[in-house]
Amino acid sequence: MSMPISTWAIRNPIPPIVLFLALTIAGLIAFTKLPVTSMPSVIVPVVSVTISQPGASPTEIESQITRRVEGALAGLRGVKHITSTISEGTSLSTVEFHLETDFDRAMSDTRDAITNIRDQLPRSILEPQVQRVEIDGGALLAFSVEAPEMRAEDLAWFIDDTVSRNLLAVPGVASVRRQGGVVHEITVTLDPAKLAAFSVTAAEISRQLALTTIDLPGGRLIEGEREYSLRTLGGAQSASALRDIWIGLGSGRGVRLGDIAEVTDGGAEARSITRLDGKPVVTFAVFRAKGASEITVGESVKRALEDSQAADPFVTYKEIFSLVDFTQTSYQSTLYVFFEGAILTILTVFLFLRDRRATALAALTIPLSIIPTFLVLYFLGFSLNFVSLMAISLVTGVLVDDAIVEIENIHRHMAQAKGPYDAAMIAADEIGLAVVATTAVICAVFMPVSFMGGAAGKFFIQFGVTVSVAAFFSLMVARLLTPMIAAYGLKAPAHRDDKPGLWGLRYRHLVVWTLDNRGKTLGIAALSVVLSFGLVPYLSTGYLPYEDYAQSSMTIELPRGATLEQTDAVALRVVDILKKHPEVMYVLTSAGGETGVNTATVEIKLLPLKARNVSQRGFESQVLSELTDLPDVRIKFANSGGSKDISIALTGENAAALDAAARAIERDMRGIAGLIAVGSTAPSEQPEIVILPDFAKAAQLGVTVQALSDAVNIATIGDIDTNLAKLNHDGRQFAIRVRLASGPTTTLDTIGELRIPTSEGGSVPLSALAEIRFGSGPASIERYDRRRKIAVEANLVDLSLGDALQLISDLPSMKALPKGIEALNTGDVEEMTDLFSRFLTAIGAGLMMVYAIQVLLYKDWIQPFTRMAALPLSIGGAFLALVLTNTDLNMPAAIGILMLMGIADKNSILLVDYMVERIRQGVPRREAIIESCAVRARPIIMTSLAMLAGMVPIVLGIGLDTAFRAPMAVAVIGGLISSTALSLVFVPVLFDCVRDFEDWLLPKLRRLA
Repeated sequence: MSMPISTWAIRNPIPPIVLFLALTIAGLIAFTKLPVTSMPSVIVPVVSVTISQPGASPTEIESQITRRVEGALAGLRGVKHITSTISEGTSLSTVEFHLETDFDRAMSDTRDAITNIRDQLPRSILEPQVQRVEIDGGALLAFSVEAPEMRAEDLAWFIDDTVSRNLLAVPGVASVRRQGGVVHEITVTLDPAKLAAFSVTAAEISRQLALTTIDLPGGRLIEGEREYSLRTLGGAQSASALRDIWIGLGSGRGVRLGDIAEVTDGGAEARSITRLDGKPVVTFAVFRAKGASEITVGESVKRALEDSQAADPFVTYKEIFSLVDFTQTSYQSTLYVFFEGAILTILTVFLFLRDRRATALAALTIPLSIIPTFLVLYFLGFSLNFVSLMAISLVTGVLVDDAIVEIENIHRHMAQAKGPYDAAMIAADEIGLAVVATTAVICAVFMPVSFMGGAAGKFFIQFGVTVSVAAFFSLMVARLLTPMIAAYGLKAPAHRDDKPGLWGLRYRHLVVWTLDNRGKTLGIAALSVVLSFGLVPYLSTGYLPYEDYAQSSMTIELPRGATLEQTDAVALRVVDILKKHPEVMYVLTSAGGETGVNTATVEIKLLPLKARNVSQRGFESQVLSELTDLPDVRIKFANSGGSKDISIALTGENAAALDAAARAIERDMRGIAGLIAVGSTAPSEQPEIVILPDFAKAAQLGVTVQALSDAVNIATIGDIDTNLAKLNHDGRQFAIRVRLASGPTTTLDTIGELRIPTSEGGSVPLSALAEIRFGSGPASIERYDRRRKIAVEANLVDLSLGDALQLISDLPSMKALPKGIEALNTGDVEEMTDLFSRFLTAIGAGLMMVYAIQVLLYKDWIQPFTRMAALPLSIGGAFLALVLTNTDLNMPAAIGILMLMGIADKNSILLVDYMVERIRQGVPRREAIIESCAVRARPIIMTSLAMLAGMVPIVLGIGLDTAFRAPMAVAVIGGLISSTALSLVFVPVLFDCVRDFEDWLLPKLRRLA
């Protein structure tokens, strides 16, 4: 078949040169503008609904709020999962929609659903908050701030105001979030005895302050020839002025606030304590905007903080976490792999051709294919992230394949006493269809990955598109530039010898033997395939390979009822133990916070991997064994995703049965070797003080349950923020919080003496209207898809995720779950199952596209099966390599197997294409098969070795950040070796058999027609 485009390029060299010169310049410009990120920006439609009812218990919130919210959300279109977490005073429901759901529509529907049930929710709740959940890689940078000369509340304001304002002015910064420190607040601490003496309640004082300490507009007045605005100024300007405010007591009586309460100007009550290596500290995290370059934003943020340091030298900033470092390492390692693979590929070409000009021509293919790809990535809105860069590094060996095949064919013709010009014209025309077919096959294999749906599909769309675009440009180079440059740039070898060498003769004899023993050969091939797939039961499966990030995250949990000071003390003991390890650089602890004052998070920064003798996982195992001596403390490590390696979710409505099932599974899981830090999320009991109203007495005095709750709530923690009085000072507003003193002076008797206003204008003590006693209730409640949930979790050591799942599913407690209790796979387990399911679909779609392309190109319905015969042979080699190296079949290994499909089919195409062409020229079939094997064996081996050369350093761990790529490289090396060796032997025989079948079938079909 004639391919005039190469002939045209040889005869008209200037247009192709100008075309690729323009593409290269545009690609280089696009490369400088592409943002560099750690991962692709994937928009997952997740909406959160937060409803607060200060002081309410989890069980009350579940029945009165959460269930109604879940019922309203369940009917929305596109809902995938609803997850709810209920803690004291707060209900948080997270709605995950299917990826194809429009995010704006999901937000609008969720907001409307909550509005529709607003009148069914308790009146005392705060306004429901409906927000997008932006999942885009977490914080970019985190810093600690120290300012010895500033009070804690002033430092917190400095960060919230000055630092945030400066950083938000940096292009690409989306938000700045502070952790630690306290909010500046005016605290009015009431004296219970004086409250009783003056018959006034904490609620009355708080509300009077809110109504009196305020500046309000008063209209306007025209006096003379001028118009004046009227303002009523009641707001206090300082804490001392606030002490002089009078509180009305009724019947014309009043009392000065300072006479019944202590007014202090300082920080709010601390509900969290953050420390760096045991010293109090305030931290803040910087989040980037979507689409912004992490490296560029990170550098700009650091420069902005340097300017802030110069302006305020008394404030010291210390970087404690950086995603930029991980991104930079990944970026550099990918470029390292790319250049390393390119160099090894070029050396492989030189070893075979021993021609510097031909080698330089092959090397030219790589940049001319990669650089224009950047232009397409820029127009598609992609970034230079781990996925797209991995695609570029992987495709390096594939890109040079077309050029190798073209150059090798030209070399072969020059060895037959042809000049470079004539050899290029003949060779380009001869090999053209095969080159087009191999590139089309590569694109057909990888493009379905971009459209396989789900989170994996969104994640890998940049992978499939990048590989396909780069392969397309390599085809353009092979068809336009390679023959043209070869025609004018190569020199005919001085010694012309196209006789086969020793290995060539041996291979020819092997092909002859297989053709003479077709039955035995096909039997061996079938046995190889059976044995290959027989390895499947021995494969371990996983989701993502373990990577050492030099950072560990730990969670500490004390029994419910523990105070913030007790939690902080335990965290300090943990720090002392951790600092004894030489691998630890520093430890950041945060006691308290949103999860409760009985919990603490510990972030441990380790030395770089090369600077320590133990891995991150090994370090965590050592630390866990050392921390087991701490009494009444639950400690667990989280993976990079913030959760444990394996999580089994149990759901049901029977709380007792659910708890019993979780405890039984947790007990059995502790007996599995390879599982550590086994635990569950079963809530512990929260100690409570229960107030039981005497409804008869309350009715007589006109006191409602809401009035009782408000009196206790305001007296102990203060009114809700929106109802608090405010103090104006220097353009800022400080909340004025009224409450009783917290600490040992406030007892159960103090609560009983709280005054409750009656309908007649008087007041009575709380103990006269209600019984006050100790009780308990669940500290928190988790729900999943409208059912209660308890997760049983564990971390893995020397055990794959798939093997762990199998061992857990075989446990007696898992096989004997109580009625109504269901076990669900969540987290990495759910993602792994979904990933392999969608990959199988993508592989199936790719195979159909490969077949369809070959039918269209070769106009043959049967021979494409011959070309695809190498696929099962390559998979067997990949499986064997994974088993021998004890490597999991995980995401990168699946990518490697997917890549093998294109490479293996390419080898078969090169063989069969030449066989068909020689038969069409009148050469007898047997002679054509033997000749084709002898001619095409060298380019097939060259291209395979070029790919292997780039993969070997990854397997050996040479270079940066090879943990993720290693399983992929193992699969590719095993599959390439098996497919190359076996296809060179079995494909000729299979082709011969298929031709016999065609010779038998076609006459019969013609007679039927």
